[in-house]
Amino acid sequence: MPDPLVLLPGMMCDARLFAPQITDLSRDHAVTIAPITQGERIEEIASGLLDILPAKFALAGLSMGGIVAMELLRRAPERITRIALMDTNPLAETPQSAAAYEPMIIGARAGRLDEVLRGFMKPEFLAPGPQRPTVLNKVFEMGRDLGPEIMVRQVRALQRRRDQQPALRRCKVPALVLCGAHDTLTPLKRHAFMAELIPYAKLEVIEDAGHLPTLEAPDAVTAALRAWMKQPFLLQ
Repeated sequence: MPDPLVLLPGMMCDARLFAPQITDLSRDHAVTIAPITQGERIEEIASGLLDILPAKFALAGLSMGGIVAMELLRRAPERITRIALMDTNPLAETPQSAAAYEPMIIGARAGRLDEVLRGFMKPEFLAPGPQRPTVLNKVFEMGRDLGPEIMVRQVRALQRRRDQQPALRRCKVPALVLCGAHDTLTPLKRHAFMAELIPYAKLEVIEDAGHLPTLEAPDAVTAALRAWMKQPFLLQ
């Protein structure tokens, strides 16, 4: 039996972020979308997920979902059979960058969620092209549905996150590091760095995508995930 696949969506996103992949991969994999909405620390979110996820599973996370995935890898490496990190960041926030999140919290609490959503997901984070407005509108729709309280919790968790470089260096399972070529939020050089940290990781660049390749170039991402799921476990 193939490994069950757990997908972790990005900040203020839900299963709709992976809709094309769910449709395709569910044909021959048990696919679970695990919400990352509970807890004000990445550690709390990961702890809650470990209580409900299968004993062993393949894990893929995008953006903040990738940050949570790295914490799961740090806490329970024996339960993760393979890992895919997409358009994400293994580094902790600096005091200056953590403080820069505060206006998002203030805006969300003041009833300006739409303004905050448009501020954190800018058009230039995505690949240029006619699909850009459609993808942005889908992100804003997911964010509005999740609401301001989840925005505040997720921002707090990001502010306090730890550096995951040691966990990546210890990774002993098949790993995919995937990035949209046009991602200016978590750029390609950051992913090349991650791929160098992880033993035997494969770096996959999606040419026609930015920060949200699952929606911008869904077929290419699905193909990359399928290849990763078939990769034999040969690491020691």
